[in-house]
Amino acid sequence: MPATPAWPPKSAPRLFVELALSADQPVQIEGNQAHYLAKVMRVTPGDAVILCDDVTGEWAAEVVEVGKRHVLLHPHHHRRPREPVPDFWLCPALLKKDRFDMVLEKATELGAARIVPVITRRCVADKLNAERAATVVTEAAEQCARTALPEVAPVMKLDALLRDWPQERHLFFADEEGGEPAADAFCYAEGPAALLVGPEGGFDDVERAAIRAHPASVAITLGPRILRGETAAIAGMAVWMAEAGDWIDEE
Repeated sequence: MPATPAWPPKSAPRLFVELALSADQPVQIEGNQAHYLAKVMRVTPGDAVILCDDVTGEWAAEVVEVGKRHVLLHPHHHRRPREPVPDFWLCPALLKKDRFDMVLEKATELGAARIVPVITRRCVADKLNAERAATVVTEAAEQCARTALPEVAPVMKLDALLRDWPQERHLFFADEEGGEPAADAFCYAEGPAALLVGPEGGFDDVERAAIRAHPASVAITLGPRILRGETAAIAGMAVWMAEAGDWIDEE
């Protein structure tokens, strides 16, 4: 006899939904997500869809009905809980749209708990479309099979960020003028942490002095080469995950 195909199949589409999921509670998908399922993925009744709600985790659901503007799903079983996320914030200076989209996408893939966009004097951009940012991080999480979404905080000016900074959280500052090697600084600092990265052109002298004077600040270097804003944010976060985050083998 032929083997019974696995259900749900690995190819099943993935979606984050805003409603809390539970067994046998129908979920109606509308708008762009319904278009994606019906027109792009061409689901039909009986097909599987993986749902996540950023609260309870991941569920396998069956397509019950495909309408013109909606898709009705029936959650069957809970596959895994919401993943634990290291208490790490990425605080990148705003960049041009496409480059900042890359930062949002890669920070989501790497496991940031919170992304805090920052405005500095040399920022080319001064606004962030919150709806677009939410779409970028959601799609990145779906593509990487994550069960948790990072919080994207409202845009903050640098002086406000420093003024309201929580005392217990390390503020690692990627300073192009030098500091402690990032890997060394990260591996010896316990507790909540964040990485502050500048824009194209870096921080000016007044900003650099204010950051260095902050009691939570730790100046670090990301190596001997000057990195673009998006590269510094991604590389710095990867190093933190390797030295102090959940890339470490606890066994």
